[in-house]
Amino acid sequence: MSKVFFDVAVSLDGYIAGPHAHPHNPLGDGGLGLHQWMFQTATFHERLGSGGGERSPDDALVRHVFERAGAYVLGRRMFDEGEVGWPENAPFRAPVFVLTHTAREPWVRPGGTTFYFVTDGIDSALAQARAAAGGKDVRISGGANTIRQYLAAGLIDEFTLHLAPVLLGGGARLFEPLTPEQLRVEQTAVSHSPLATHLSYRVITDTPR
Repeated sequence: MSKVFFDVAVSLDGYIAGPHAHPHNPLGDGGLGLHQWMFQTATFHERLGSGGGERSPDDALVRHVFERAGAYVLGRRMFDEGEVGWPENAPFRAPVFVLTHTAREPWVRPGGTTFYFVTDGIDSALAQARAAAGGKDVRISGGANTIRQYLAAGLIDEFTLHLAPVLLGGGARLFEPLTPEQLRVEQTAVSHSPLATHLSYRVITDTPR
């Protein structure tokens, strides 16, 4: 059965975006520093339609995430930032389901990405993403509030944190205000590069999913 996962970069003080995030300041003040490990990979450059980047263990991690994801779920605030910043050929190349309170027609982009706008909650978005994923996994792409909703509902199977050696001092905390009862995990893998430490976890549930 396909899995539901998230894969995000996080600062040493626990933030996945800095203060004052908005469409013209994506990821907030200092937030781009979380992703320097990814920006230097060849796969990231390929997804943006540009040349360059390195083939490295970090690149293999980025490539694996894109290859395993058959569909994505996004929160509306993350979409609003990306709508301004993504290139015309958005990097997903798969169906993307955007959680929103405002109905909108699907937005078809070149290269295989179509954004669908879901107004009836996280369960509906996930069900649609599973159906569209073609047997592949579903990635909950963020932002922090969207990931927390899926964690609190017990709908995440596994996740990876890319711990960047930066402090943001404020912004969007990933796990606050989740409680210990809402999230129990076991570590399944760890690796590192000069720019990040990669930590993977399986979510422990009382009943098999």
